[in-house]
Amino acid sequence: MPAIDTLTFEQALAELESIVRQLEAGSVDLESAVRFYERGVALRRRCETRLAEARMSVESIARTPEGETGLAPFGTE
Repeated sequence: MPAIDTLTFEQALAELESIVRQLEAGSVDLESAVRFYERGVALRRRCETRLAEARMSVESIARTPEGETGLAPFGTE
């Protein structure tokens, strides 16, 4: 298995979906299920991190002249 921190969002999501299918099918023993669950949690974190990074690269926090905070497309400051 590749290191989680090297996976793209798509790779991490695909592996996470595979783990969920296997756990839902009940086709793994308890020890394997625990290992799958632990990896699944780490994969979920990786996906959340990659999504946050992608969002930050697209949007930035912008202040209006009135001092309000809102979202603006990245690079329009």
